[in-house]
Amino acid sequence: MMEKRKSLNIMIAGGGTGGHLFPGVAIAEEFIKRDHKTTILFIGTEKGLEQRILKDLGYVLHTIDVEGIRGKGLIKSAGGIVKIPASMIQCYPVIRDFNPDLVIGVGGYASGPAVIMAYCMGKKTAIAEQNAMPGLTNRILGRFVDRVFITFAVTEKWFSKKKTAVTGNPVRAGFVQEDKKQREERESFTLLIYGGSQGAAGINSAVIESLPYLENMRDGLKIMHQTGNRDVDRVSKAYEDYHMDAHVCSFIKDMAGAYDAADLLICRAGATTIAEITARGKAALFIPFPYAVGDHQRLNAKVLVDAGAAEMILERDINGEKLARVVEELCHDRTRIKKMEDESRALGNGRAAAHIVDECMKLIHGEKILN
Repeated sequence: MMEKRKSLNIMIAGGGTGGHLFPGVAIAEEFIKRDHKTTILFIGTEKGLEQRILKDLGYVLHTIDVEGIRGKGLIKSAGGIVKIPASMIQCYPVIRDFNPDLVIGVGGYASGPAVIMAYCMGKKTAIAEQNAMPGLTNRILGRFVDRVFITFAVTEKWFSKKKTAVTGNPVRAGFVQEDKKQREERESFTLLIYGGSQGAAGINSAVIESLPYLENMRDGLKIMHQTGNRDVDRVSKAYEDYHMDAHVCSFIKDMAGAYDAADLLICRAGATTIAEITARGKAALFIPFPYAVGDHQRLNAKVLVDAGAAEMILERDINGEKLARVVEELCHDRTRIKKMEDESRALGNGRAAAHIVDECMKLIHGEKILN
């Protein structure tokens, strides 16, 4: 008689920002979709986004004390390096007690210590790299882990080809479900403005500067704006001063719902944002983060711009008048918005999470990787 396979214990390490955390959530959703008895444990930090949202999503989070070391200045970097051994030790009893079948690092401060300790304890390990230019932590971890999942084929040069799979960037289930309802023709035009899970001061300031130029659109314009914690009051006051119909908040939990309500997104161009936009088939105006490693946000955005799925304004070139002009042009050209949506949807990859879990199952059960 064939022995029944036990349900899995999967540990997902990392987070800090939505760009790292949400791919991890997408992977967790796919494991649970295949077997609802799968146990998921996230490893993160107290300061990261994971502390704010994972409990509401029904996941258990264990936090460790670890900090970043890159771009923090000499003293803070030294402090972060000193904490690495201690954070690895903190991971040891968690890994021992949870006994994971697989530990997956998704980027962020907690990813490194947890994955390295799991490797030292003989556990099967993997990492997911969202960007074309991998971060320092993943470049190091790539030497040790059993599997590397990458979004872009160009990233393969940084890792061993025999253990690397080009999967795409996983997005949460809410972004890949087919919307079977016909898009309603709305009289108003809705903007969704956000700068990632922590907000973006550059985008917030540009939007505030654009408001005087958007006054003539006030009656037909609705705005949803995720500002991050620091800018809620400043942005809210600006909309009030110009009597705009705007909903302002520090963080939007139901981002898939916000996407559906929006006609145009104004946002950064991180890999996870790109994956969600294309999975949902939305038109976007990108303002890439100018200090992204390897200028990867501009390169991400350019893929969609070249395909006719998006517009882009570099932050160094932006001002209120220019931003308002682009918004007004798109608002009055619904045919163009529809074409942008179609091109965006054509670039989407709704199977990334499934592909990653396929490869994880092969690893767990001792099968060879198949790209």
